[in-house]
Amino acid sequence: MTLAIFGGTFDPVHLGHLSVAWEAAELLDAEVRLMPASVPPHRDAPMASAAQRVAILRAALQGQTRLTLDTRELDRAGPSYTIDTLHELRAEQGERPLVLLVGADAFANLASWHRWRELFAVAHVGVLSRPGVSATLPDELEDEVAGRRVVDTADVRGAPAGKVIELAVTPLEISATRIRELLAAGRDPRYLLPAGLFDEPALLAPYRA
Repeated sequence: MTLAIFGGTFDPVHLGHLSVAWEAAELLDAEVRLMPASVPPHRDAPMASAAQRVAILRAALQGQTRLTLDTRELDRAGPSYTIDTLHELRAEQGERPLVLLVGADAFANLASWHRWRELFAVAHVGVLSRPGVSATLPDELEDEVAGRRVVDTADVRGAPAGKVIELAVTPLEISATRIRELLAAGRDPRYLLPAGLFDEPALLAPYRA
C-alpha cells in the first residue's frame, strides 16, 4: 500500500486536517501518516508542546486505522526539514511508493523549501486542491514539475517517487488560529475539533487562558 505523509504543526489538529487526510487516503488507497513538525522553518513555533500536540493527535485518531501518527520529527533535534524526513522514510520503506501531501498554496511556494528539487527523487507529491481550481506556479517550479504530472493514481502506485498528482479534496474552512482564539476566550469550538477531545478537558488546556 502507498504511504502518504501529511505534515503540519497541528496546533491543534482539527477536522479540516483530518477530512482532507482521509479523502487523500481514499483517493490514493494509501496509509496516511500525520507527522507533527517540531521546529517548523516557515512559521512561528507552536503554542502547545510536542507532548501536548501528540496527546491531542492520539485522541483524535482513535477508532480507525487508516490515518496514523508518526512522531519522528518531534524526536529529531533542529528544524523539521521535509527532505530529511523523506530520505529517512525512503531508507526504511525501500521501493514503497511515498507521497508527500501538501496544500495547493504550500505547493506554489515549494521552490522556497530547503533542497526542494531533491523531493522528487524520494517521493511523489500529492497536491491537495479544491475541485476545479489550480494554482499558478512560479516558472522554475512549473519547469520542474511539467513532465512529472499524472492524473491516474495507478501511476503513483506504480513507482516509488517522482510524480506530481492533483488530489481534489473538500476543504473545510477551519482555522487553527481561530480555534486557539475561541479556546482562549473560554468557548468550546465543537464541530471544528474531533468530538473526543471535549471528553478529556486536559487535552485542550494548553490553549485556554
